Amino acid sequence: MSDQHDSGELLTIGEVSQRTGVATSALRFYEELGLIGSTRTAGNQRLFARHMLRRVALISVAKRLGIPLSDVHSVFAAVPMDRPPSQKEWQTASRGWKRQLEERRREIEQLERELTGCIGCGCLSMKACALLNPDDELASTGAGARRLGTFKD
Repeated sequence: MSDQHDSGELLTIGEVSQRTGVATSALRFYEELGLIGSTRTAGNQRLFARHMLRRVALISVAKRLGIPLSDVHSVFAAVPMDRPPSQKEWQTASRGWKRQLEERRREIEQLERELTGCIGCGCLSMKACALLNPDDELASTGAGARRLGTFKD
């Protein structure tokens, strides 16, 4: 991040933590991942531009919704870090995020349909389920949840 900000626009990591409710360790981690940025003083103290508060708030929302930080990173690619983003730049990022959320919603709805059918049949066994896993075909694809993430309408 550039050093072109007035000192009144810069916040210490403690101030950002206090304003956002996000631990300083998490803020350092987000910076390490390139989700937020700071400048450094001569004494190596992190100073964050005020517009980073919005990024931190969106990261917090994404985290609460279970959205991976890698997805947040890709959405933030359209949002500059060295200056306050324009409304158009935020709108571009929002459209990308909306597409990801719509896909996630479709996957959850498909999972809900699958689970309702599975639980509704009464067998409760993925090994013996003739509907979702005939002849235990999924066993050959490996251990763990094999159907999650493969749902397509």
